[in-house]
Formats: sequence, structure tokens, C-alpha cells
Amino acid sequence: MPPEDDHRITVHLDKLLADRGMTLTELAERVGVSIVNLSVLKNGRARAIRFSTLSALCRELDCQPGDLLRHDR
Repeated sequence: MPPEDDHRITVHLDKLLADRGMTLTELAERVGVSIVNLSVLKNGRARAIRFSTLSALCRELDCQPGDLLRHDR
């Protein structure tokens, strides 16, 4: 089993924000998550994400979970 921080999930939050002309601050306010927590997710340092947060992100970004997250082999 790989070490815990050796995950292979890539987060595409930067691209989705740019495509929608939205700032991280605006998204944080809409989703009800701190900018710090979204920044951790955006920079690929998050160790977990709640389904409720993922759902809120997808709602506000008008996307599917697969648009936001990718598993790299």
C-alpha cells in the first residue's frame, strides 16, 4: 500500500475557476468553505474531501466530480 501522502488524485479547480471567470474567494463564499481549505484542495495538498463539499463545488461550478478530480495511474 502506498504512503498516505502518495495519492494520485489531481484537482482541476484552477482550470474550472478560470473557465468560469470566478475567484477562489467568490467560490469559498458560495460554497461556505474557508479560502484556506479551498486553497489546500486547489494546490493538491488535501487529504480528504467531504461529499457535501464536493457536491457544493459541483453545484457552484456547474460540473461533475470527474471534471474536478482525476485519478492518475
